[in-house]
Amino acid sequence: MTRITARAALMLALLAQWPAAHSAEPPPLFSAQQLTPETALTAARAALAHCRAAGHQVAVAVVDRAGLVQVLLRDRFAGAHTVDIAPRKAWTAASFRMSTAALAAETQAGKPMSGIRQSPQVMAIGGGQVIEASGAVVGAIGVSGAPGGEADDACALAGVKAVADSIELGN
Repeated sequence: MTRITARAALMLALLAQWPAAHSAEPPPLFSAQQLTPETALTAARAALAHCRAAGHQVAVAVVDRAGLVQVLLRDRFAGAHTVDIAPRKAWTAASFRMSTAALAAETQAGKPMSGIRQSPQVMAIGGGQVIEASGAVVGAIGVSGAPGGEADDACALAGVKAVADSIELGN
């Protein structure tokens, strides 16, 4: 009889562990990488320097993975509008996890994603780039004020490249 009781107790103990070991529920918390303020500032300064070297006066914004501004720099003669547009470009890149130039191409009239342009925060024009570490978005950079989205993009990419090695970009 004690053998049967011992086996029954063992079976009950194993069955009690089953739900915890085989649960489909994710853990209640997760960890995510964030740019440090120092890294965000390094990226912003590099983008600003690249634009200055090309003769452009711009504003540069770096946002975290959630699209919240970490750094906003405006050069001496950058237009007043640039401090509004640069963070919107950075937010757009972080939010959609793609460059704003790529988003502009994907949201042209007649394309399935064209309605995204109706969102007041979205800035679908070149100048916003995603910052990734090991394939995960950790932030984004937005540049406004150079003549055209391609020039803004070049400055934003210079900012990304300035921090690429230190954060070990995934691509």
